[in-house]
Amino acid sequence: MATHDSDAATSPTRPLESGKGHWLVRKLNLQCIEGPDQGAQFAARGARTVIGTHRSADLVLSDTTISRFHCEVRLGDDGAWVRDLGSKNGTWLNGIRVREALLTPKVRLTLGRDTLRLEAPEDFLKVPLSERDRFGLLLGRSRAMQLVYPMLEAAAASDVTVLLEGETGTGKDVTAHSIHLEGERKHGPFVVVDCSSIPSNLLESELFGHVKGAFTGATHDKRGAFAAASGGTLFLDELGDLPLELQPKLLRALESRRVQPVGATSEVEVDIRVIAATNRDLREEVNAARFRPDLFYRLAVLQLRLPPLRERLEDLPQLVEEFIHASNQVGTPASEALLTPHGLESLRNHGWPGNLRELRNHVERALVAPELAELAALGPQAAPGLDVNQPIRLARDQWVRYFERRYLEELLRAHGNNVSAAARAAGVDRVHLHRLLTKAGLR
Repeated sequence: MATHDSDAATSPTRPLESGKGHWLVRKLNLQCIEGPDQGAQFAARGARTVIGTHRSADLVLSDTTISRFHCEVRLGDDGAWVRDLGSKNGTWLNGIRVREALLTPKVRLTLGRDTLRLEAPEDFLKVPLSERDRFGLLLGRSRAMQLVYPMLEAAAASDVTVLLEGETGTGKDVTAHSIHLEGERKHGPFVVVDCSSIPSNLLESELFGHVKGAFTGATHDKRGAFAAASGGTLFLDELGDLPLELQPKLLRALESRRVQPVGATSEVEVDIRVIAATNRDLREEVNAARFRPDLFYRLAVLQLRLPPLRERLEDLPQLVEEFIHASNQVGTPASEALLTPHGLESLRNHGWPGNLRELRNHVERALVAPELAELAALGPQAAPGLDVNQPIRLARDQWVRYFERRYLEELLRAHGNNVSAAARAAGVDRVHLHRLLTKAGLR
């Protein structure tokens, strides 16, 4: 049934028609009504539209006062939302600068010298959904995951470069491995380089290798990750942390499929497919001149955003069962406590800033320490009780772990899951913060 334009902002979608294999999203048209790009129009082809001057934006504008990736418009069940992407001159709705806001047909969206208007036609887009409940090592029956699976299938069927985006702990590493396992390169190597955990002065050697004598300590030739992954897949994790000075070398390697080890005079040819992942929004990094736009363009051949756990809470029973099965604790009192209606409801009420990694660690902790099963049923945010029958050392350790976890959760949240920024604010080295996050189950 059609809806009026006044309803479009609050009801841009309607429920999935059972068995049709698609999600119905109200079509979204954007029209520039004032400014240098007056007359430009764009019809959204999916639930997310990026607007800017970069050639890879969905709606490309010519006004030089607009940032490369200025803002995005995202459609969901609760309406059409516009989000600024760290633009230089800001995103404005009816003269008010906004970071994120609901977009309605009557609102004037101003970017630089251009003013755009939203139009919501009376028909719908069919966004494909998969009937899978798992892909490789991934699992989930939620609509959020069924929207992801078709893109994963397309990625696995080709050697296209893939950029995985998502918050810390959403399973980007598992997703990359799943693409590898479902593709033709599954019998080749799967090589992982975590760009956030390797000191910048060693990262070039880690990626491209080095020859004996290239620098102090180079006592033998070393084959880099590009060469080691030849015939398979190279996964570059946390690519947003790649130093700016290394980005041109990575770009050349991606374009030529040839690398030059540190200290070498010739290049080595490699046969790889590349998957990169980041918990940052690289469009914002490009706008802030911390990431090269040409490298972003080369990486983002196929972009895929992994949903945070809070957007796929209907997958909780399946995920918890999987983690219990992996721990060989099926049927134990602790596992049954986690799967009771009360236990699952308490898990749904938690924010899960660490996403799947936090959930898995929480389940494993409850399984190996049955005395924590009651705590698991109350929810991961519950503070430990004060038990004077415990030795003071054990009680103190419980409260220290609780404090560290809560501190790290809030630290990540305050800095948009940017580990580098969080480390600076906490006054610790980034590598040390990574260790603390891992210890707390947030990575």
